[in-house]
Amino acid sequence: MLGLDGVEVGLIIVFLCLFSGILSGFPVAFAIGGAGIISFGIIASMDSAGLLIHHAVDVGSQAYKDLLSTGVNPLNISVFRNPELPQLAEPLFNGGWERAMTRNISFIVNRMNERVLAGQSIETLLAVLMFVLMGITLERSKIADDLLTTMARVFGPLPGGLAVSVVVVGAFLAASTGIVGATVVTMGLLSLPTMLRNGYSPEISTGVIAASGTLGQIIPPSIVIVLLGTLAGDLYAAAQETRAQVAGCTDALSYLGEAAVLSVGTLFQAAVLPGIMLALFYGLYAFVYAMANPDKAPPVIVEHKEGVERIGRNHGLIWLLVVPVGIIVAGVFSAWVNVAGSQSTVVSSYSDIGSAASLRTNVSEQCQTSMIELHGQEKWDTAIAEQAAIMEQGGTQESRALSPEEIETSRQAKINSAAPIGTGVLILFMLMGIVLAMARGIAPSGDTRPLMIGALGVVVGLMADILLLGPADTSGKLVIILAIPTVAALYGVRHAVGTLGRNEVIGVVFPPLVLIIAVLGSILGGITNPTPAAALGAGGAIMLAGYRKLQEENRSGKVILFSAFSIMIMILVGINFDLRVNRAEVLAEEWLAFLVAQVAYHFAMFGIFYSCWVLYRTGVLRPVVRETAKVTSMVFTILIGSQLLNLVVISFGGEHYIQDFLRSFDQEWKVFLIVMVVLFILGFVLDFLEIIYIVIPIVGPVIYGGTMDPKWVTIMIAVNLQTSFLTPPFGFALFYLRGVAPPSVTTAHIYRGVIPFVIIQVLALAFLWMVPSVVTIVPSLIGH
Repeated sequence: MLGLDGVEVGLIIVFLCLFSGILSGFPVAFAIGGAGIISFGIIASMDSAGLLIHHAVDVGSQAYKDLLSTGVNPLNISVFRNPELPQLAEPLFNGGWERAMTRNISFIVNRMNERVLAGQSIETLLAVLMFVLMGITLERSKIADDLLTTMARVFGPLPGGLAVSVVVVGAFLAASTGIVGATVVTMGLLSLPTMLRNGYSPEISTGVIAASGTLGQIIPPSIVIVLLGTLAGDLYAAAQETRAQVAGCTDALSYLGEAAVLSVGTLFQAAVLPGIMLALFYGLYAFVYAMANPDKAPPVIVEHKEGVERIGRNHGLIWLLVVPVGIIVAGVFSAWVNVAGSQSTVVSSYSDIGSAASLRTNVSEQCQTSMIELHGQEKWDTAIAEQAAIMEQGGTQESRALSPEEIETSRQAKINSAAPIGTGVLILFMLMGIVLAMARGIAPSGDTRPLMIGALGVVVGLMADILLLGPADTSGKLVIILAIPTVAALYGVRHAVGTLGRNEVIGVVFPPLVLIIAVLGSILGGITNPTPAAALGAGGAIMLAGYRKLQEENRSGKVILFSAFSIMIMILVGINFDLRVNRAEVLAEEWLAFLVAQVAYHFAMFGIFYSCWVLYRTGVLRPVVRETAKVTSMVFTILIGSQLLNLVVISFGGEHYIQDFLRSFDQEWKVFLIVMVVLFILGFVLDFLEIIYIVIPIVGPVIYGGTMDPKWVTIMIAVNLQTSFLTPPFGFALFYLRGVAPPSVTTAHIYRGVIPFVIIQVLALAFLWMVPSVVTIVPSLIGH
């Protein structure tokens, strides 16, 4: 038909139906599923009328058999790569459209069960709900307003200071919401009028707001990365299994020498440096623009508030920078030289499994050839030598139960090699030391006696841990020995927190910063996966918002503060005591710790429920829950609709046709470049949800089935989508900003304003392409 293959016509029909549904104004979440049903009906009708003919390779021809006899894998044979092979003309739907529809209904039920109702990815998808709740709570409780106002006071006196403050707050909101539309709208409403009123040009004002708002695409915990990572993990595992089979190996573990696993937590680690890099580039451009055009981005003189003590430059430099950084460096150095570290004496009652060779060597000849081509002859020879040494020692040793004497010997060896200071104790006293130093920095003339008592408690506590405590001592003894130094340190910290709270910048920035560090730190540090971390963020945001509302009413928020403190107690008790009280023998101190943890847990839950009541009473909770339900239901409805649309494409062979076309390019980088260009163009008309769930499943088996690092591939896709959302004339961020901009700001202003930031994005993409270690270095460091 029109000189096109039937599959090509089917793909055109699907995309025309999809774009028509989206442009019709009908809700996108339902338009996607409707486009799938309508396009299937049109394609089935045309196929039944004999209008759509697909030309496939004739697998029964002698030429095809001759090609197979040369060792070519059937997966690598296609009409694109081998156009000289005989071809057969056949209808799109083998067996008729009725069979295809029956199969689609069966598939859609199975996919809904796997990906929406009860699949392995459901727990990760729950993180989306929690992160949305976290972000909307911070936005609706006006915490974002406070951040913008405070950052404007800090950076305003600098050239381009308001623009820099927007970048800083954009990065904050990105790390707390991960929702592009919410961030752009919030900053557009709050900061755009202020920037225009202070003489900033519409171009730099709108450009920096739109660009900073899109940081939510890449800075963790980004919802884009959660959704993309959930899908990319499955695609990478399946694609590498296929790659291994093409190479003649039985599985990906044998071929690659490692498991083909890609987690959302790893992607969060990979996204940290690119996100920070983009934010720094934005801020640097705003500063350079202001220096070159002082009349278009003038400094804003902020009057000094009465009652706020001025801080001398040297005093501030010492106590707010040198001392805190020195404490952190000292802690890292002590861990490096084994002065601080784990003091656990827990040993396994079973022996370790004997070491294995770095690569599996018991493979077929074809797999061996493929592995040598992938890993190199030297690594293969090393694996052969390792396997030979293992066989000389009797082969790989299986795990066995250790005798009591062997267990005690292992335990004693662990005690002898343990560090003098426990990691938990070091971190606790380091944090208290940093708080004391910062309080001294912002109040030069304040009373230093409580701070000195707190500092003395920190020093005595560390010395007591070195001199009086050892790895073999019980947690009860640790609590008794460190009780007095800890109380002294907490006395100073209590005074320090009150001092810090009276500082406008720290009082506004510190609470959400702590929340973000707690959420990201637990994920990046490998302590937990994204879902529990998202739950922590949602609960923390609710408590933070409740405390702020009580402060607005001039009421005490001590209940919420104490409940937050109880969470810390619960964590510390859980780290230092064995709370499994269902064991055969439980010490009295462990029962006491269990009761303390239970009390702390219930009080923390009371604090969360009390915060919910405060937000409900002040009219915040209802819109937060409503908006969270809207966004979350939209995500899952698009997930369902996109699965239906994908199955339609699969039913007439569209998915394999596209994949065969991409695989026909020998150079892997060409394939990825084509995909990136297509995603960039689609980003003009499709939201990230549609791209993730409709396009990525089709191209994913190809781009994740090669030698490229899957972390790098995924982050490049996320940055690419961020770029397309900024690019005129169809960028989504531009439409969000246009909707809240005053009439004096024209669409042309917005377009001209974002062009420099689009150029920055393109340069950043090029930089990540040439230096992929920017993406991979953090996961590799944390992984080791």
